[in-house]
Amino acid sequence: MLIVTKPGISKEAFRALLEEIKRQGYTPHVSEGESHTLIGAVGAPPTPELMEHFRALPGVDQVIRISKPHKLASWEVHPEPTVVDFSTGRTGDGRFMVAAGPCGVESREQILTAARYVKEHGGQMLRGGAFKPRTSPYAFQGLGVEGLKLLAEARAETGLPVVTEVTSPDLVEVVAEYADVLQIGARNAQNFALLKAAGGSGKPVLLKRGMSMTLDEFLMAAEYVLSEGNPNVILVERGIRTFEKSTRFTLDVSAVPVLKSQTHLPVWIDPSHAAGRRDYVTPLALAGTAAGADGIIVETHPNPEQAKSDAAQQLHEEEFAALMEAVRRLLPAVDKALAAQA
Repeated sequence: MLIVTKPGISKEAFRALLEEIKRQGYTPHVSEGESHTLIGAVGAPPTPELMEHFRALPGVDQVIRISKPHKLASWEVHPEPTVVDFSTGRTGDGRFMVAAGPCGVESREQILTAARYVKEHGGQMLRGGAFKPRTSPYAFQGLGVEGLKLLAEARAETGLPVVTEVTSPDLVEVVAEYADVLQIGARNAQNFALLKAAGGSGKPVLLKRGMSMTLDEFLMAAEYVLSEGNPNVILVERGIRTFEKSTRFTLDVSAVPVLKSQTHLPVWIDPSHAAGRRDYVTPLALAGTAAGADGIIVETHPNPEQAKSDAAQQLHEEEFAALMEAVRRLLPAVDKALAAQA
């Protein structure tokens, strides 16, 4: 349920209200508004009697039942768009970010080269996989902790924050030590133990949609992170599995406006995994941007043909530069800007 306080509620009444919410078995999540404070009381569906009990408490203006199962992700609990801030920019509420880099960290020279040109062409975050969950156990699995160290070195040189995937709960601590953003990949989008552990890390979480996930299931996955007290979640549409085989996955562009209508969280597009081939990446990135996305995460490699994973979908440097220019031209038409941190 959502509890709306009266303007000017005293500190004593507010503290007492929070304690009563906890005493009744609920977890309070506070959202400050201009005149009212909203408290999302998360727990079992409240009885009419319990709602009346809270309405009668000092300083309470309204008590509203939240019908959606994804309560913390909903607009009711958080009526303002979430904006996630980084040293190089921000995403959400009209601010647009681009994260780019290779699918996997393969060497020091490779990741430093990619980081340099990602920054040069206007990218605001470096992506790169140190731990790679692969369909085949014989495929390149990543450099592990050594890959994390190389990402940290690239950040130190370029100033770009780093997003990298974490694949199991026991790796959250070490990945969070090196990364600025923890990525939960499509294959782990309903790994609830991992979602909770990532939420408890205190680091922003970039959550990709599972390849067979409904949007309701996607938002409930985000709810696991939010319920750990972590408000900084970025949702990523990366393509879903359908009968169509001309692309690696089918980019669900409609997911962007649907999610934006249901949640305050930033929504990004991953055109690389949806396309599966580099010549489709830019058109899909622009389609997602035009649909209202708050950012994109794209794969680019200094020498894609020699990449150890996802070679066909990674952009050459000149292709990434052209993508960035196209995004810059499009953003004003959708009332967004590729803006640096103020």
